[in-house]
Amino acid sequence: MAPEELFLDKAQLLSLTSPEWVALVGGLRAMNTNHDGSAHGIFTDRVGVLTNDFFTVLTSMDFDWKKTDAKGMTFSLNDRTTGEKRFTATRSDLLFGSNSQLRAVAEAYAGSDGHKRFVKAFVKAWDKVMMLDRYDVKV
Repeated sequence: MAPEELFLDKAQLLSLTSPEWVALVGGLRAMNTNHDGSAHGIFTDRVGVLTNDFFTVLTSMDFDWKKTDAKGMTFSLNDRTTGEKRFTATRSDLLFGSNSQLRAVAEAYAGSDGHKRFVKAFVKAWDKVMMLDRYDVKV
C-alpha cells in the first residue's frame, strides 16, 4: 500500500473526508501542535495563529525541498533565491504536495480567498473529531 493510501486510511478511521483531513492537519501544523515538539511542518512565522500559511508554503514554487536524511523522511525547505533554509518538513508534509487529491485541496486553501474557507473547514473538522466519542451529546 502506498504511503498516501495509509495516510488517508488514518483519516477514514476518524470518519474524515480528505478535505477535512487536509484542513485539520494544516491547522494543527500552523498552531505548532506536533506530538514531539519539533518544528517540522510549521511553515509559518506566525506560530500559534490559525493561518493558511502551511498551504501557501506547501504549494509555493519559491522553495526547494531537499532530503536531510538517507531514508527521505525529513526535508529542508530552502529559499530558491537565497538558498537559505526556511522550514523543515516530514514525508507526511510532502504527501500533501505530491498526492493529486490532497494537493487539490491544499491549493484551494492556499489561494488568495482560501483563508476563510480553510478556517471554516478546520473548525468543522476539529468539532467532528472532538465529538466522535461523545455519546452523551446528540448530534
